[in-house]
Amino acid sequence: MTRFVKLALLLVMLIGVVGAASAQEVAPTPVRQVTDDEVNAIAEKLYCPVCENITLDTCGTAACADWRYEIRLQLESGMTEQQIVEDFVRRFGDRVVGTPLDPTLRTLSLVTPWIVVAGVLIAAAAVLASRRRGETQAVVNPSKSAYVDQFEQDLGN
Repeated sequence: MTRFVKLALLLVMLIGVVGAASAQEVAPTPVRQVTDDEVNAIAEKLYCPVCENITLDTCGTAACADWRYEIRLQLESGMTEQQIVEDFVRRFGDRVVGTPLDPTLRTLSLVTPWIVVAGVLIAAAAVLASRRRGETQAVVNPSKSAYVDQFEQDLGN
């Protein structure tokens, strides 16, 4: 066979293989069925970026319905709960999770209120203790002040 015939035969075979491969239908990847419970399990951990102190699972706004649908699509595409939460934090900020994802900021946000309460209680106890000491000193040492003495002297007593 001549070189030209061999090349033509190779080209025909290549076209046939490519045509057969493209003629086969590619089976669609099965879409995972996501339940409302799975969506709400993630939505209850996220706060509505529009409303205040309302989680996505209970918010009735159209924006929250869209975000719940977006969570459903992300779950169907194979994203994990952590990836979905991180995506919402990246787009809307830490306010959507209630507590920051950064461990240092999370610890500070959870411990700081307790430190403030403890400080207020210690300050209140110190004030009460000083008042009690002041009352007992006034009863034990009933000396008159210099102003009272001067006032009585001016009155002529």
